[in-house]
Amino acid sequence: MALSVSPETEEAGEGIVAEINITPLTDVFLVLLIIFMVTSSVIANTGKKVDLPEAVEQSNTPPKAVTVTLSREGEVQVNDQFIQLANLRTHLEEALGKTEDKLVILRGDKEVILDRAVFVLDQAQLAGAEGFALATKKVKKK
Repeated sequence: MALSVSPETEEAGEGIVAEINITPLTDVFLVLLIIFMVTSSVIANTGKKVDLPEAVEQSNTPPKAVTVTLSREGEVQVNDQFIQLANLRTHLEEALGKTEDKLVILRGDKEVILDRAVFVLDQAQLAGAEGFALATKKVKKK
């Protein structure tokens, strides 16, 4: 028994595609992968790991303060942006101009020499800072 197909059904059946086109899905996944790779490298480079000195008493500082970080290797950051120590005053003036609280928080590694810390505080005062704070970490209980 032969199956006869009329010309009308044959033309209508050829236009139906029963496959899923995954090309747009692949494109979206590749774009998301690229975005993830770029943002993860930016996140990994923000904020220098600093071994803060320990203190028994701590107080909360306002979040609108300008943070200056001094690392053991001599790197300087103002609000997580690497700068040259010679340009510290300029960057502090710019950062203090954007905040309501004219407070500078010094996050210095406990290996940092006092001379550099005093230089940073002096430059902050010349840039218009009205208050200073030293970042510490809580003493670990034994």
